[in-house]
Amino acid sequence: MSQTVDRALSILPLLARGPAGLEQVARHLDVHKSTALRLLRTLHEHGMVHRQADQRYRLGARLIALAQEAVENIDVRAVAHPYLAELNEACGHTVHLAVRQEDEVLYIDKVESRYPVRMYSRIGRPVAVTVAAVAKVILADLPEAERRALAERLDYPRHTPRSTPGPDAFLKELARVREQGWATDLGGHEETVNCVAAPVRGADGRVAAALSVSAPAAVAGSDELMRLLPLVRRTADAVSAEYSGRPPAS
Repeated sequence: MSQTVDRALSILPLLARGPAGLEQVARHLDVHKSTALRLLRTLHEHGMVHRQADQRYRLGARLIALAQEAVENIDVRAVAHPYLAELNEACGHTVHLAVRQEDEVLYIDKVESRYPVRMYSRIGRPVAVTVAAVAKVILADLPEAERRALAERLDYPRHTPRSTPGPDAFLKELARVREQGWATDLGGHEETVNCVAAPVRGADGRVAAALSVSAPAAVAGSDELMRLLPLVRRTADAVSAEYSGRPPAS
């Protein structure tokens, strides 16, 4: 490991025990104060540490947020996977689990269709955020001001004639999804692919992830896929119940 990286990482356990001044950090690392200061400034720029008014440093909010996000994402995937497999067994179509990371929504799990025609989605890849059903489910849960700000800074590529044309249409769609509690993508990203999605909620009631069933129109038309919506919602509710420790919704 790089000595610089090693030293920077060694600062974090020290600050986890409480705020520390420059001299204390330098002594902990056994380096000159100028070296310690450079490391602290770099960590501060990335939000990993925060300099207080008394000039001491503590762990930064960004580091805490990343740790929390990582834990939640790993946990929700571990909890959800058996339910995704069960849903896939029941319907035969591709099942996805997705989470938000800043302005993107990423697939974090996938169970492949048993049909010969497969989806080209990949775990770890971002979805087409303005049209994907999982993205709509997740972004619809954001506070109104945050939804509006996000809608204004997104791009709106015309994947198909059914793609979302701009921020006004996107906000209307998110409002509808927020009210009904589920979302669709019926040919918005690929004309021949349809998808239905439902939210997975955490203990605070907020949407932590979204799960979906997707199928090529040649395998399951939009009407057939919509008939699976109750099953998708029951599955999402079951995942939510286990993930949050709350009873399933009626």
